[in-house]
Amino acid sequence: MPELPEVETVRLGLAAALVGARFARVHLRRPNLRFPFPERFAARLEGRAVTDLARRAKYLVAGLDSGESLILHLGMSGRFDVALPDGRNLSPGDFYLEGALGNAKHDHVVMAMSNGATVTYNDVRRFGFMDLVPTESLGTCRHFAGMGIEPLSDALTPQAVARLFRGRITPLKAALLDQRLIAGLGNIYVCEALHRAGLHPETPAGSLAKADGTPTPGAKRLTRVIGEVLREAVAAGGSTLRDYAHTDGGSGAFQHAFRVYDRVGQPCGAKGCTGTIGRIVQSGRSTFFCASCQVRPAK
Repeated sequence: MPELPEVETVRLGLAAALVGARFARVHLRRPNLRFPFPERFAARLEGRAVTDLARRAKYLVAGLDSGESLILHLGMSGRFDVALPDGRNLSPGDFYLEGALGNAKHDHVVMAMSNGATVTYNDVRRFGFMDLVPTESLGTCRHFAGMGIEPLSDALTPQAVARLFRGRITPLKAALLDQRLIAGLGNIYVCEALHRAGLHPETPAGSLAKADGTPTPGAKRLTRVIGEVLREAVAAGGSTLRDYAHTDGGSGAFQHAFRVYDRVGQPCGAKGCTGTIGRIVQSGRSTFFCASCQVRPAK
């Protein structure tokens, strides 16, 4: 599933085609994706202008001049293709299964924009979805209610991390993936951030808060490197694990900077470290780490 940097890459690619333009025509080629489309979905979009395109965790949110917001989620294989009036085709943040590129049977939503661009949503597995909600109710809608803080916002501070994790005995890796605490972090970038911070993934999350609730040095390091990892990944256009391309047609490149993810048995990427990368399974998911750099917590 695309993680925050990949979704942010999609947002950057789609913004030029959507923001400031109106939906001239919206064609639905099926009644549902993961969920049924909202009632009168196409009619509620047609004629409306897109005022802005934001990201909340792994969701895209397009503000409309109707007072509603269009929520978009890519699921596991969703992708947007943009055909421009000059004949060029862009694929903002493509995520698709091998062989799906150009397969029109998976084109489920076609949006013709007033600026001449055509935006097509393609989704092989149909785990993505689209929804319309009142903009004033975004924070309390079923998609965002109870969602945690944004890891690329000013809200992610060492003090916030200490407050969120204080008293928790759950492993640090699991706490970082809990969308109710910090929204948008996924497996790849959590592995990378923990390695840079020198924290073992099985460390109890509560250990990042001192007895008085203030952040430990580990909490301060982790807060800093989460931002670093995510911003570097966005700048690189995300990570290519299946087939991924950003708006200029090139592949996301952050996978070439992985220090631990999917590098079992390879030398640690940390400067001066002679360790090798290992793998454990946590909650059914692979966790990659260096036992030399990331010291296992005492039992």
